[in-house]
Amino acid sequence: MECKEELEIKEELIAFTGGNDQYSQVDKAFSHNNTSVKHHIIHTGEKTYEDNQCDNDLSRNCHLVMHQRKYTVEKPYQCNQCDKTFSRKGTLINHQRTHTTNNPIQCSYCDKAFLHNSYLIKHLRTNTGEKPYQCSQCDKAFTTSSNLMKHHRTHTGEKPYQCNQCEKAYSQHCHLKTHQTKHTGEKRYQCSQCDKAFSYHSHLKYHQTTHTGEKLYQCSQCKKAFSVNSDLIKHHRTHTGEKPYQCNQCDKTFSQSSYLIEHHRTHTGEKPYQCTQCDKAFSRQSHLKNHQTTHTGEKLYQCSECEKAFSQKNDLRKHQLTHTGEKPYQCNQCDKAFITSSNLLIHRRTHTGEKPFHCSLCDKTFSHRKVLVEHQRTHTGEKPYQCSQCDKACSKKSNLIIHQRIHTGEKPYQCSKCDKAFSRNTYLIIHQRKHTSVSLG
Repeated sequence: MECKEELEIKEELIAFTGGNDQYSQVDKAFSHNNTSVKHHIIHTGEKTYEDNQCDNDLSRNCHLVMHQRKYTVEKPYQCNQCDKTFSRKGTLINHQRTHTTNNPIQCSYCDKAFLHNSYLIKHLRTNTGEKPYQCSQCDKAFTTSSNLMKHHRTHTGEKPYQCNQCEKAYSQHCHLKTHQTKHTGEKRYQCSQCDKAFSYHSHLKYHQTTHTGEKLYQCSQCKKAFSVNSDLIKHHRTHTGEKPYQCNQCDKTFSQSSYLIEHHRTHTGEKPYQCTQCDKAFSRQSHLKNHQTTHTGEKLYQCSECEKAFSQKNDLRKHQLTHTGEKPYQCNQCDKAFITSSNLLIHRRTHTGEKPFHCSLCDKTFSHRKVLVEHQRTHTGEKPYQCSQCDKACSKKSNLIIHQRIHTGEKPYQCSKCDKAFSRNTYLIIHQRKHTSVSLG
């Protein structure tokens, strides 16, 4: 039998909902009418508090106040045992428990313990594989509702977190916080083994593997191992051919989101990476780094098998495969194999006939971006490769190498039938015809 107070609350809720006793679907009761009205909003979904800085609506004024602190970066709740501050009182209370070291809730699968039952439930899903939160627009599922909410934004394109110092917006609050360090220059994450510091904790963890050499994540299809799981996931796509990132301006797809971002710049023409020593700008940071070595001439990466040194670590890795003979990238249409995935991609175009690189000054197309760049110099007259021993400049690096043999006297192309050697392969081919014509005569 219900007490008088419970009946009065229910009667008021019925009046509040216009005569529909919707509240009878639950058995909760409250000591104050105001509390029962707040609870009822959970069932109706009503959101009467609007944020004037974004399109978010919230059900309570206190939620609006907490939400708006994301813009102001206000964190009024200070931990009395360390220097951390928080925007919510509940987050502070949870944090303070980390100082007590008392985790009363024990996992039955492993030795981990947790402060809250909700944390244990989330942790247990890592053992069971349960993903109860299903996306309504694709087949992906998630262990937590918050991860589902973040994923939904990949469908809607919603970016509710706006930087207050520039126009950039993000789908996740953590991405905004990460971005803001670019403005502040803050690098909170210090390596304990060297003097390097990082803006992101993930970057620090990745860097620390350069000290330990630890590679815990092993590919199940080949022998490669990786220091971070995200690198393994990306690597797997080289086996599966999966390209989940689709360009919204053309039909191209990519295996990594970073490749898609870089590709977008071919449509926009954006070149955000500016050289500080000349007026050149680049669409990729890696291209800028490569370019900067033309100013410094620095070659930090030395091959342990020979005397060659390289300005880029990736170039050293590719070179080292010439010593091992390893060619891990196999063409699925012929028996050719390649040292790098990029060379395999270029080779595949000989089968498909694809020429995706278009010259903007004429109607020529090319299968390789490098060939397009070299071709465009026939229009501009640019000759970026300068000989260090004379005033000769070349439009192609290969032409500069050939030219420099005039100064060094190097003749790497040796005839197999006599003792003559040549500075160019074409000269060797012409010479060898003399031997073949003699043998035929």
